Amino acid sequence: MLWRGDCVTVRAERGPRGPCVHLGAGTASQLGQWLGLPRNSLRTLVAFGAAAGISASFNTPMAGVIFAMEVILMEHTIAGFIPVIVASVLGAVISQLVFGSDISFDVDARIGFEVAVIPYMLVAGLIFGIAAVAFTQLHMLFFRLHRYSLLLRFTVIGVVTGLIAVFVPEIMGTGYDTLADALNGVLTLEILLLVVLAKLAVTALATGLGMFGGLIGPSLVIGGCLGGALGLIGGDLMPVAIDPKFSVLLGMVAMMGAVLNAPMAALVATLELSHSPEMIFPSMLTVVVACLTLKQGFGSEGVFTEQLRHHGHDILSDHGKGFLSRVGVASVMNKSFVICDPDLSLGQAKALASQPPIWLLVKGTDADTDTLQLMPTAELARWLESAELGEMEATDRLQFSEMNLASYASVEIDSLASLHEASNRLRSAEAEALVVVPVIKSEAKPVLGVITKTNILNYYGM
Repeated sequence: MLWRGDCVTVRAERGPRGPCVHLGAGTASQLGQWLGLPRNSLRTLVAFGAAAGISASFNTPMAGVIFAMEVILMEHTIAGFIPVIVASVLGAVISQLVFGSDISFDVDARIGFEVAVIPYMLVAGLIFGIAAVAFTQLHMLFFRLHRYSLLLRFTVIGVVTGLIAVFVPEIMGTGYDTLADALNGVLTLEILLLVVLAKLAVTALATGLGMFGGLIGPSLVIGGCLGGALGLIGGDLMPVAIDPKFSVLLGMVAMMGAVLNAPMAALVATLELSHSPEMIFPSMLTVVVACLTLKQGFGSEGVFTEQLRHHGHDILSDHGKGFLSRVGVASVMNKSFVICDPDLSLGQAKALASQPPIWLLVKGTDADTDTLQLMPTAELARWLESAELGEMEATDRLQFSEMNLASYASVEIDSLASLHEASNRLRSAEAEALVVVPVIKSEAKPVLGVITKTNILNYYGM
């Protein structure tokens, strides 16, 4: 940043791999918008980009797939799995062609597991969950301060990070070297605890105040160092020795799974990074306890979900919302309609009434509002049968406003909207039907279709 002729550099602690995920997801979303895809498709494209980003940055293609399904799509279907797998594989292939096949953390040794350490794992999982809660709450505390200027926020990040780094230099950089030392058991208990406290505070500050970067790397480092510290403490209390690699990997998977609300992705990432199938069972037990502590004990849902909830997007509150959000209005709308003027001739009315059941879209029937009126042709047919037309000629004009036909008040919605947006639009406008219009309106085709409240309920199966 340039400020009064001086160059001000802010160095903050954030993960270097998170931007790869953000860039992948953002690029996929932008591509979908350029192609004019409906908004219900953008979430799937974001999952593609995120999976490819994680796969490419960590060389963990399976973890990328599970993360996308668990955190973004929040469902496991064949229709979602196959394209996400393709995106993740392509991300890993391109990354290996350009940068080689090196992985972020190389744990060569086979890690043993003994049943006697299960009590340690349960207690450790509880502590990892509490640490995840502390990180999430601290992050959201700073996240609510975005109303302050960017210069002020970044200055605070730089000053606080610099002051803490003077006493705990291990928090600078990616932290992977510190994590490697923890895996090898060369760090003392005091250093491990200092790194955990400092890294947790600085990362929550930087991420919360808006410094661009990632959360996956820092969560692995915080969890790994906390696991290393608990391993040293537990080793003195347990009847069996605890391998530093074992305790550090437990911390990595539990912290990542709880902070990101992605336990399955964390488990798969641990397997891909450690090459140790023996870690699956203890990791499953520990991450379950950590996630239960976060959710059931403190009512938190992880950083990403809390951020969305802060902005008014509670994606976990209603399964029906998620179901309707996956379907676009273009796939449900009724395309059988005729646009009519406020008046028409008797001959035109009879011709419309004789057609198969369609909607009549009548313009300007209400002088007080801009809402369009929808009515089925059956209503017009019934009126023609019961009306006393006398000696009216086929060219005589009829006024819709004088027929008193049953009609639906309608409002417009663009063709890229989802059924969830359509439902909200009906509710907010207190309307009974929606007229689907193109994003870029055209005189040649001003209306694309019609959706009623009944159409939405029928699609949802109610």
